[in-house]
Amino acid sequence: MNRTQLKRSSILRMALAGSDASDPDGSEETFLLRAVRIAAVVVLYWFVSITMVFLNSYLLDNRDLDAPLFVTFFQCAVTVGLCWVMQLLSGMCPRLIDFPAVRFDVKTSREVLPLSVVFIGMITFNNLCLKYVGVAFYTVGRSLSTVFNVLLSYGILRQTTSLRALMCCGVILGGFWLGVDQEGTAGSLSWSGVFFGVLASACVSLNAIYTKKVMPAVDGNIWKLSYYNNINACVLFLPLILVFGELGRVAAFSRLTDLGFWGMMTLGGLFGFAIGYVTGLQIKYTSPLTHNVSGTAKACAQTVIAVVYNSSSKSLLWWTSNMMVLGGSSAYTWVKSLEMQRSPSNDPQDLAKEKLLPGEKGSLGV
Repeated sequence: MNRTQLKRSSILRMALAGSDASDPDGSEETFLLRAVRIAAVVVLYWFVSITMVFLNSYLLDNRDLDAPLFVTFFQCAVTVGLCWVMQLLSGMCPRLIDFPAVRFDVKTSREVLPLSVVFIGMITFNNLCLKYVGVAFYTVGRSLSTVFNVLLSYGILRQTTSLRALMCCGVILGGFWLGVDQEGTAGSLSWSGVFFGVLASACVSLNAIYTKKVMPAVDGNIWKLSYYNNINACVLFLPLILVFGELGRVAAFSRLTDLGFWGMMTLGGLFGFAIGYVTGLQIKYTSPLTHNVSGTAKACAQTVIAVVYNSSSKSLLWWTSNMMVLGGSSAYTWVKSLEMQRSPSNDPQDLAKEKLLPGEKGSLGV
């Protein structure tokens, strides 16, 4: 009996700590190290993601500078600069930093261009949504990306969706409409913000589809894709900034020589770059499913922080709309993960590509 219990406890320790934990003396330490590492990665993801959203909200809420396209363009330029810096550091310290060598190629840039157009729409509408609705309503305003995933997957790829997944989308839609209704009842509804949120959600879904199509052009490397995507975006943003008259607003901005302002702008670009790294890190050390669950919990915490920070008073129905959106998104992720497990031909990473966190693509669009 004792031998049986000892065997079971050893198997349990090995299951928790991994195959390297065959030594009973080191198994507990290995498990603790893994637990601490995973916790640190999740905390880092939460910190970067939440900070990025609040920082973008601060930059876009600047009444003295009404230039959301310029702010987004600057963040894309920072991302390109950081790609160059990372490539340089990777050459100097290859053991510490792993970053692909990227040389600009016109042909590759042209192949990535269709994705870049969608990418521009995604980050622009995303930032405009954040500008008009604020952080508290941001999760609900940008919640329809999952619904558009289903619609566009069927319309473009002819992929059908199971009844359970459709029911999850129904819960998300119900939460979205309830949230819009409650914002209107509270007198804080911005139809412009809702409109841009819906457009951003559609672009997020299109971005996922086009990303899969252009991945072979960059050898399947997400950092190369980010590099070309942001270079194309910088070029395409310039005529848009001129057409919408933002160049004159930037030139007339009173804090144009303020280092503090440019520091915050650069910090926004830095966090936009970092979100791609920490997203991949969290998926690597956990799983695509755990990543989406973590993201849902993070979105909930982000909403609570925004409400507390703004000293807002929200109704029970308003909170119910948020819970419907978050619950429906979590249930959809769970249903899709079960379906992928039953279909071994599917790439498990597709779940991460199909539904990353709504509205948190930063300047990378990851």
